[in-house]
Amino acid sequence: MSYEHLLVETVGTITTITLNRPDKRNALSLEVMLELTRAFHEVSSTDALGVILAANGPVFSAGHNFADMAGATVAETTHLFQVCTEMMDAVQAMPQPVVARVHALATAAGCQLVATCDLAVAADTAAFAIPGGKGGLFCHTPLVAVARNIGRKRALEMALTGDPVDAATAAEWGLINRVVPAAELETATLDLITRATRGSVLSKAMGKQGFYEQIGLPQDRAYEFAVDLMASAAVTDDAQEGIAAFLEKRHAHFTQRP
Repeated sequence: MSYEHLLVETVGTITTITLNRPDKRNALSLEVMLELTRAFHEVSSTDALGVILAANGPVFSAGHNFADMAGATVAETTHLFQVCTEMMDAVQAMPQPVVARVHALATAAGCQLVATCDLAVAADTAAFAIPGGKGGLFCHTPLVAVARNIGRKRALEMALTGDPVDAATAAEWGLINRVVPAAELETATLDLITRATRGSVLSKAMGKQGFYEQIGLPQDRAYEFAVDLMASAAVTDDAQEGIAAFLEKRHAHFTQRP
């Protein structure tokens, strides 16, 4: 796998995808989004058990590249935001858990990308913003992901004021899982993704996809969906191995993959 704007490295069972345009503040230009989408699809079919999304430079990601929108037509901007949506969907379509490792400012679509990841750990040097409310282009699409993490009032506060929130506030609001000192960021992120990838690979993949399928449904439909999914999952080889291992008081040996 060869990329122009990304670094992709696998160590053991964990693959790290790193945004690598520090001179451009890791802006999500059309070319970067297409490449990142390709990376998500390619890594999803590997033997990696978990994925870390990181970035190099003083900013995690400044969001969309305004040069892509300057003088553009509606058709061109529609295509741009559709590509962005496909990139976000690719994160949640991956069978592997994906954790964002955020060391610095994540703004607009960059904040949306963090909110889209399954998990997120931030350094105490990080901050998060959807700043369109302070300018001429409201952050409509970033707000979709952010509001699904932190609730309406807080999401609208971020979107309407455009003000950044620090990492401690982001953790309190539920935008990220935890905040750690900057020197501990890599260790804490690796610890979280390692714990999140224990157990059956197939069970984890089914669990992740099932979560995103049911989370937006009314409760009765969510239970209906979850009952069918869990019933099917319970008879898989890995589930039966886990049950047998528990009853026999031994370690389980899981073999199934998505």
